[in-house]
Amino acid sequence: MAKNEKNMNENVDEKLSLPEAKTSSAINPKIFLIGLPLFIIQLIVVYFVTANILLNKGTNANPVIDPSGFEVVEESPEETEETKKLDSVEVGKHILNVDDMIVNPAGTKGQRIMLVSMGFDLASEEELKTLESKNVILKDLIISTLSKKTLAELSNYSFRDTLKIELSSNVSSMFPEVKVNNVYFSKYIIQ
Repeated sequence: MAKNEKNMNENVDEKLSLPEAKTSSAINPKIFLIGLPLFIIQLIVVYFVTANILLNKGTNANPVIDPSGFEVVEESPEETEETKKLDSVEVGKHILNVDDMIVNPAGTKGQRIMLVSMGFDLASEEELKTLESKNVILKDLIISTLSKKTLAELSNYSFRDTLKIELSSNVSSMFPEVKVNNVYFSKYIIQ
């Protein structure tokens, strides 16, 4: 019996013993053939993104260093008449109001509506008169633009800035003689 017990203990010890880990001294050549070139390409891409995009945003065209060590910003001497004219435009002086327009958003099957009133900030009195005379075309343009948007888009607060830009560019493309400075919503109700 002692012999059987000894054999059982040896069998248990053999089953419980872990296999020895095989160590390989050879390095996989795929690491060098694929991994190293990919790593180098990533380094190059990061360098160009950093050098060309990120650093250009924070640099001045004509930096001047003050003797105290601070950078002084100088205005460029090539200021044209057009840039002077754009700087002198008074914001909010010529606003065309478009009041209480009801629109059915896309995908609602007429079950939901949107009530919107807006103002277009224009550069001059002539542009204001031009849009006033073409009020029906302007309202159709606004309805077409808004009715293409889904309820989810129109409900998203951050989408309103995108919508303002789209309305402004649509008006500018429909009426090339009109420059829209900004679009303001005075009512924006979805029901």
